[in-house]
Amino acid sequence: MRILVTGGAGFIGSHLIDRLMEQGHEVICLDNFYTGAKRNILHWIDNPRFELIRHDVVDPIKVEVEQIYHLACPASPVHYQANPIKTLKTNFMGTMNMLGVAKRVGARLLLASTSEVYGDPEVHPQPEEYRGNTSCTGIRACYDEGKRISETLAFDYHRQNQVEIRVARIFNTHGPRMLENDGRVVSNFVVQALKGIPLTIYGDGSQTRSFCYVSDLVNGLMCLMNGDHIGPINLGNPGEYKILELASTIQEMVNPGAELVFKPLPQDDPRRRKPDISKAKDLLGWEPKVPLREGLSQTIANFRDRLNQPVASHQ
Repeated sequence: MRILVTGGAGFIGSHLIDRLMEQGHEVICLDNFYTGAKRNILHWIDNPRFELIRHDVVDPIKVEVEQIYHLACPASPVHYQANPIKTLKTNFMGTMNMLGVAKRVGARLLLASTSEVYGDPEVHPQPEEYRGNTSCTGIRACYDEGKRISETLAFDYHRQNQVEIRVARIFNTHGPRMLENDGRVVSNFVVQALKGIPLTIYGDGSQTRSFCYVSDLVNGLMCLMNGDHIGPINLGNPGEYKILELASTIQEMVNPGAELVFKPLPQDDPRRRKPDISKAKDLLGWEPKVPLREGLSQTIANFRDRLNQPVASHQ
């Protein structure tokens, strides 16, 4: 198939491209390199089945493809809050442009939505039917409300224009190629431990997250894209860990002497986050396989390699 991956030079997108290329597809990677990096896809540049287009999804584009994995959007608070209006435009206009491509060429589009649509949940674990507890005026709204509107757009294009859609709600994911400075908890702790600086815990560390390894997530995205179910479907690891537990695990794996420091909790930071993946299991036959420590060891090894490299430009 000819497949478009928006945000394809990013952390998840580049792993997805690896899998699609290994399966023999023709892949077009679209990225504006705001948080993506060329090094993530460099190994495919000379392959005749691979094409890289530097482009921002906020601007219209014409391509002929059969499937679109729409992953383009900064996904960590540091990056999506740096330019919240741009984040909103990416979620609304970017998604509308990609749905327009899907409508024009008859492609199926998979929207990478997020567990952030559940906000600071009052239902635990979170099933897809839960409508969420978000603030449309808070500092995270550009991302969580942005993703909610992109889901709305996808469903309206489906109902009004018969566009084939799939919607994945992605929970915390980790693995090689995460950005060092993305402010997410796994990369923060790993980089801090490797640099020998104190591990920063916000709040008392009792808030929980679930951590899915990137290869498991890519399997889930492909199962959803190629299956018969529209979604939304939660994709994540149902193992629930306190942030303090995660910090202690990484501290032990990387630098047992590292100090832990506590800072105030940011505004609108969810207290608990854990997916109910019953639908993914029943409808897609999917569930994560990689245990947390095994995934963390791969993530740590990749960060260690990169931090030992001489300082290079972002791309």
